[in-house]
Amino acid sequence: MSQPLRYHSTRGAAPAVPISQAIAAGLAPDGGLYVPEALPSIDPAAFDPRGPLADTAATLLAPFFAGDPLADDLKVICAEAFTFDAPLRALAAHPATPMLELFHGPTSAFKDFGARFLAASLRRLPRLDARPLTILVATSGDTGAAVAAAFHRQADVRVVILYPDGLVSPRQAHQLGCFGDNVSALRVAGRFDDCQRMVKAALGDGSLQARLPLSSANSISLGRLLPQMSYYAHAALGWWREHGTPLNFIVPTGNLGNALACLWVRKLGLPVGEVRLACNANATLPDYFAGADYAPREAVATLANAMDVGAPSNFERLRWTFPDENHLRDLLQAHSVDDAAIRDTVASHAREHGEVFCPHTATAMHQLDRLRQAGDRSPWAVVATAHPAKFESVVEPLIGHPLAVPPALAAMLARPAHAEPLPANDAALRTWLSSH
Repeated sequence: MSQPLRYHSTRGAAPAVPISQAIAAGLAPDGGLYVPEALPSIDPAAFDPRGPLADTAATLLAPFFAGDPLADDLKVICAEAFTFDAPLRALAAHPATPMLELFHGPTSAFKDFGARFLAASLRRLPRLDARPLTILVATSGDTGAAVAAAFHRQADVRVVILYPDGLVSPRQAHQLGCFGDNVSALRVAGRFDDCQRMVKAALGDGSLQARLPLSSANSISLGRLLPQMSYYAHAALGWWREHGTPLNFIVPTGNLGNALACLWVRKLGLPVGEVRLACNANATLPDYFAGADYAPREAVATLANAMDVGAPSNFERLRWTFPDENHLRDLLQAHSVDDAAIRDTVASHAREHGEVFCPHTATAMHQLDRLRQAGDRSPWAVVATAHPAKFESVVEPLIGHPLAVPPALAAMLARPAHAEPLPANDAALRTWLSSH
């Protein structure tokens, strides 16, 4: 039997740990992100061709959990987390091109997959500390609601969500504040990068951790990132069995977690082809892949607000995965799509094809339209990250009619919502946590 994988920090100054410990901690003690000592290889033939997404997830993740206390429960964890589909649907505008729909979960965004897996995992980990675990979440719109839904009313866990006040859609903000019970929402007077910095500072504060057990549910957490590989593997394997070719993906990205999950699936040996990154006007990644030095900067507000990230955390994991910078730049392309192009893409596809996309998905559709106009006939899949009804204030004026709201989202919008104001500094969060 092979040795179980150990997980170490991208910054190399923390001891290696088993995956259950990495999931429980969220962030490594040195401030780095946990990664496996090496990515395993998986034979495509190992997967049941008739199995549902939950079965694909259990097979895919088994090498990552081998030898860990969570390994025996992995199939049950996947069955609890993946109770909804991630279908490939043919696009009307490009009939030979599928869209991977990731918005059929309880909060209508792709974050539901990872959040539910993380919650199911943490429920099964033994707690040495009798005090409640506080899960900190920085969100640019969708992560917070997914984590809140996954952990709502879970015993001995509380969730604290930080989001940039006024920089998420009205329905996103309502979702974030509508849970109550063990979920608190803090509207931060800053941007997402401030929220992310504040969460990382709290997680890295040893004296605070000694008084208050903390963990994270952002994509910095392996418990969020690893399960996100599952829908890419499931889609790529299904395409490969039917067509005999790898499937390429265009992934809308902000903090790089969703795109990195797709790239890791390819590194495992599964039939994922080319991966392209669709970004909004926050051009940190497009500038880097165009040859500039990596230069995080302050995020700018866009219509695709969940991607308003100027310092993507998972860039550390991307560099660990591809340490040769020249190879990394040869391997990936990233393109910025400004608000005008997002508006035009949403409006034109609704008018000409009767299909409606959220602003984030529209960044990927814009790239696909350009590829097809240039004569590219390769098998691309556009990744749809959220339901357009979450962004009605942007989408409805462009398409000229109201959008139907998914039942789960409608139920959340019917609840009262509340969020507390918080200054955008690390000390303010430490004070709030200590006083609550």
